[in-house]
Amino acid sequence: MKFWEQLLESIKGKNPGAVGAVVGLILALSLVLFGLLNTLFLIGMTALGYFLGIRYFRNREVFRDLLDKILPPGMFR
Repeated sequence: MKFWEQLLESIKGKNPGAVGAVVGLILALSLVLFGLLNTLFLIGMTALGYFLGIRYFRNREVFRDLLDKILPPGMFR
């Protein structure tokens, strides 16, 4: 978590154009190396992982409820 906080703090003071250029370069390299569909899949899975991390891993009870829905009830109690 500290890595992301430090990264965001270092980006805050930078030129928005430079940050956009770096993001564009990374996206362009990803498109060239992996192709359009693989890049879209990678972006989608990253967004899904971020959403699940925010939604389910912050609160321990919500995560246990999710595990009870997926796995047999009481397995992790």
